[in-house]
Amino acid sequence: MSSHSSKKVIYAALIGNFLIAITKSAAAAYTNSSAMMSEAIHSIVDCGNQGLLLYGIKKSKRPADRAHPFGYGMELYFWTFVVAILIFAIGAGISLYEGVTKVITPHAVTDIYINYIVLGIAVIFEGGAWWIAYKEFKLSQSEPSLIKSVLKSKDPTIFTVLFEDTAAMLGLLVALGGLFIGDMLNIPEMDGIASILIGLILASTAFLLAYETKGLLIGEAASGDVIRTVEDIASAKDEIIAINETLTMHMGPQDILLNLSLDFKNDISAAEVERAVSEMEQEIKSRLPEIKRIFIEAQSGEVDLG
Repeated sequence: MSSHSSKKVIYAALIGNFLIAITKSAAAAYTNSSAMMSEAIHSIVDCGNQGLLLYGIKKSKRPADRAHPFGYGMELYFWTFVVAILIFAIGAGISLYEGVTKVITPHAVTDIYINYIVLGIAVIFEGGAWWIAYKEFKLSQSEPSLIKSVLKSKDPTIFTVLFEDTAAMLGLLVALGGLFIGDMLNIPEMDGIASILIGLILASTAFLLAYETKGLLIGEAASGDVIRTVEDIASAKDEIIAINETLTMHMGPQDILLNLSLDFKNDISAAEVERAVSEMEQEIKSRLPEIKRIFIEAQSGEVDLG
């Protein structure tokens, strides 16, 4: 997925969350609702998170230099991990604190219809942002299952916004449900319980996001289709007897490092080896432009690579 598509999703979410955060904060202050305050904090944290994702995209585009010869692509993965920490520490933490405090010392929510109106408007804004993120993610979906596609995705910006917007939609429904039940049954504690549930939703979102980003940070291989294409190109060369090892690692969403260990025929010259290697590199980069760096090692298949 292109950087332009990623930014489109993030900007859509940022604009929506900024408007929602202002509205929720005003409603929370006016009506004294813990659930609404949790939702306001959630939206404010999301705004910060989207700012960090945009910063990560910008930093990841810096060209390679002596200090970082493989580029800065992994900065995007780092800042996505920071986003997961912020969701857990600030979003979930404050929501849980607000909820527990409200359950221990319950107090009635005033002007509850203002909360209904604000949350209803928020559902519309969040639903629009979620739909944009979902459509962009569908364009790169590699598996029939959405969860499997997220686990195999190498672009954290799209699934991060998708996770955040999904958590936001669930949080809004929980806030609406908690306020409605508390108002209808005169149970002021329901406002605090809703806030606790919102905190648990955010904590779960942060855990899933951190788990997936961790894999990208420590280095994930390219997809099976990419590896098979590389091996098909290498196997088609008459000069090659066997492929000893194919090692790949994502340095960024569209930046793959490739290392090939190949067994060449013994009766060919060094010039023929060089020509075969050059031709392979050109074809690989032509068919797989996401592979930016290629290292090919000539090695006998009898050598133990373990």
